[in-house]
Amino acid sequence: MLRRLFYLFPDEAHAQKVVNELGLKAVDIRRMHAVAHGVELKTLPRATERQLRDTSFRLERSLWLGNLLLFLSALVAFLVMLAAGEIMWTVMALAVMLACFVAGEQFVVHVPNVHLSEFTDALAHGEVLLMVDVPAYRVAEIDEFVHRHHPEVVSGGVGWTLGCFGI
Repeated sequence: MLRRLFYLFPDEAHAQKVVNELGLKAVDIRRMHAVAHGVELKTLPRATERQLRDTSFRLERSLWLGNLLLFLSALVAFLVMLAAGEIMWTVMALAVMLACFVAGEQFVVHVPNVHLSEFTDALAHGEVLLMVDVPAYRVAEIDEFVHRHHPEVVSGGVGWTLGCFGI
């Protein structure tokens, strides 16, 4: 799983400068994606349709709802089996509930959560959003580099993405 860094730029020229500099820092151009509304991007690497539709948000929400549904199903099974006196099935339902709780807690605590929908106002005002996908160990390095060399850049936070499927 990669981390996605979000940066807002006042225009395409500023964003292109950062893209060029990040290329020199060994960030693959295929891991940079630009989004703009009402502005035609001529030189920047454009975001894919899946990125524009914020597929990672939909995937995250689906996994979260699936986890909640599984937890509630296990809770109902736990209560039914407890009332029926079936100890083995009661323990199994309790184990599923515990696994769902731990998985949800790990996801909420350890996976950053920023989505494209948080930038709609800035994009409506003609700003350019650059999404840069890097391994987790490079987040601090890249973020520090961008802010040291370009103080005009507004950092939008860190999210997550998969390195495949154009998400």
